[in-house]
Amino acid sequence: MKITKTEIKGLYIIEPTVYGDNRGWFMETYSKKVLNEMGIEIDFVQDNHSYSANKGTLRGIHFQNNPKSQTKLIRCTKGKILDIAVDLRKGSPTYKKWIAVELTEENKKMLLIPKGFGHGFLTITDNVEVQYKVDEYYSKEHDGSIKYNDPEININWNLEKYGIKEPILSEKDKKAPYLKNSDCNFKYQGDEK
Repeated sequence: MKITKTEIKGLYIIEPTVYGDNRGWFMETYSKKVLNEMGIEIDFVQDNHSYSANKGTLRGIHFQNNPKSQTKLIRCTKGKILDIAVDLRKGSPTYKKWIAVELTEENKKMLLIPKGFGHGFLTITDNVEVQYKVDEYYSKEHDGSIKYNDPEININWNLEKYGIKEPILSEKDKKAPYLKNSDCNFKYQGDEK
């Protein structure tokens, strides 16, 4: 398993080792032992699985407020997505900075997103399945979102590159507030992993 640090501390790209032969392939998608050896200690408690029928579906930017914030380990098991993580921790040296990574069923990359970050993704093919682990159970009262095109964050979703005119949004995401009007309560705690 290869773990690559990004320019935002605590945000990692993980590439599992894939063993293949004439029958197909095998890989470990998660190993607590390997992550612990890399200094990443997380106790995942729930697995989630989403399906998006159409290319251009945009989910996000979502987060779960403290004290129920979530670390996420994201992977795309069918199709392709542009996965986005944005630092929402006030006071962080990388506050409002974001990372975009293509996660596909072919490249098998994963994105480890720590607490204090918002998350979203854009499907860049039809029939997409995304699976992810979280270290805190879903809490409706702590559920939050920020408008995907907030100019203060200025995420480049690369819609033109992927041939998407307008993203397909849920009602929740259409009504999401801008960051300046959101109830996001993350604060940077200093030397976080």
